[in-house]
Amino acid sequence: MRFDIFFSISQTPDTSGYTPSESEMFAGFFDQVELADELGFGVGWVAQAHLSTEVQKRNNEPVVPHFPGEVGLCTDFFQVAQTMFARTERMEVGSAVMSILGSGGPIAQAERVGAFLALHGLDPSESRRLHVGFSAGRFEFMARPYGIVPRDVVEEAAWPALRGQIFAEASEIFLRLLNGEVISSDMIRPTVLTRANFRSDEDWGRVQLAAVECRGLDVAPDEVPIDPRYSFEEIKTIPQEWRRELLNLVLGSHDPKLQAEVNKLRPVQVFNLSITPPHIIEQTHDRFREHYHPDGGPWERSMMPRTIMVFVNDEEGLTPGEQDAAAMEEAKAALSTYWSALEGTIDPAKVERATDNAVIGNVERVGEQILERFHPDDRLMCWFDFFNHDSERVKRNMTAFMTKVAPRVNGGA
Repeated sequence: MRFDIFFSISQTPDTSGYTPSESEMFAGFFDQVELADELGFGVGWVAQAHLSTEVQKRNNEPVVPHFPGEVGLCTDFFQVAQTMFARTERMEVGSAVMSILGSGGPIAQAERVGAFLALHGLDPSESRRLHVGFSAGRFEFMARPYGIVPRDVVEEAAWPALRGQIFAEASEIFLRLLNGEVISSDMIRPTVLTRANFRSDEDWGRVQLAAVECRGLDVAPDEVPIDPRYSFEEIKTIPQEWRRELLNLVLGSHDPKLQAEVNKLRPVQVFNLSITPPHIIEQTHDRFREHYHPDGGPWERSMMPRTIMVFVNDEEGLTPGEQDAAAMEEAKAALSTYWSALEGTIDPAKVERATDNAVIGNVERVGEQILERFHPDDRLMCWFDFFNHDSERVKRNMTAFMTKVAPRVNGGA
């Protein structure tokens, strides 16, 4: 089993109510990055966020109205990645995940990838890859200032489904530019909405009605064409001669159709969450065995990183039973803080379900839980800093995991 690490850099009150300064957040993060490299984690994945979560609460339609502080401080993945590479020797670096709708959109993001790798790959002995996880972005407010908003009443009625289609359009642009192609918007997939894009007849009916009223139609249409979100003449990004073997792409979407579509363009792997039901996990692996782009080689389970929250307690002076109890208390405190921040309330049922999907306990129990729940060939993206700003404790947990849990899982002592 392979072990990566996930860094949230989330500047929000932890379970004790403490919120570090921005400089404290970054100092703790880079300390953890250096230790993760020493411990042998494979990829250091960094959450990317944009714009102040705190300020968006003043918006007319705040996306996360109760979230205190900032959901994340990594607003420029490429600058953070460059520093991570400079301060480590073995670990690779990834974004989990970078929105290609914000920050200028897919064209700007493709150009940034090429620029980064043109510099990163100057040393011919460099073999560490940049893993670019990309998505539409979890929080919609981060893309709104870049024009990702409904442009008329039809788009407003269709918005929840249409936003996914905008991401599909952006994904094609992003991937074809990374391939080094010359493209124009005329060459990109058209967006045509049908009943299949919507969850219910009622949702689709609202779009049909809006199309009749807005476009002067006599009858409800079976198809509703949508103008391109990105309109441009022929373009090609520069630099052009960067080492594409140093790039690995990972899609942050559960849309089965999109997972297959992007792999018609180039190899694109996929993220998944520990809370995803096992049958969905296996269906995803089956789909990628069929559709993964041949240039990426045969599909392997390790190509789908799976997020897992780790609440391990290996603190001195406690018996194994006391470590188990303390770890569960720490997990429930962190998860309660999370649900309170996300929804403004603490739902005991959601906390209980979340603890069922985390790994919790002393090193032996955590190892047992991983062996019970995961395939030996899986890649786990371990999350240690979840609502925990005690960097020294986070580092002890990382160390306990890689020196005591990982060997147990992979057949060692």
